[in-house]
Amino acid sequence: MEELVILVNEMDDACGEMEKLQAHQLGALHRAFSVFIFNSKGELLMQQRAKEKYHSSELWTNTCCSHPRLGEETSGAVTRRLMEEMGMKCATTFAFSFLYHAPMENGLIEHEFDHVYFGYSDDLPQPNSAEVQDWKYVSLNKLQLEIKQFPKQFTAWLTICLDKVIEHVAVSKSV
Repeated sequence: MEELVILVNEMDDACGEMEKLQAHQLGALHRAFSVFIFNSKGELLMQQRAKEKYHSSELWTNTCCSHPRLGEETSGAVTRRLMEEMGMKCATTFAFSFLYHAPMENGLIEHEFDHVYFGYSDDLPQPNSAEVQDWKYVSLNKLQLEIKQFPKQFTAWLTICLDKVIEHVAVSKSV
């Protein structure tokens, strides 16, 4: 079955649809989301993408990432993909959005209007092995150090938005 993504403009207004691989081949701007689940220690649940993923395979990234389906609310897609990828349910809330453009190692291009969601859970994931090779919890400080030491082991979108994630976490703790 062909998987379609929602094409958007820089204001996140839908303006069409395209097959997912084609959108990544052409670098077409499309809607996406990234989920960051934290445990009660404040550690981020990370996943290592499966070897079979067509881009960014075996790289470490945030808890879950994907694209909403046509006609699907982004918040509903977050719930669906969190279960499909990580085998877990968790209440999430929208945190912020960012737009990025990043060439991938295999000639594909990520060009996404990415909606970031946060959640909190101490439940352990039951990951789908077709999506996730490994997982771990890590503090944001340790993650920053690991990215500085080994940047090629992490996805582009994670490294691009991490400072804003840390800023958002700090603000939410002070409220």
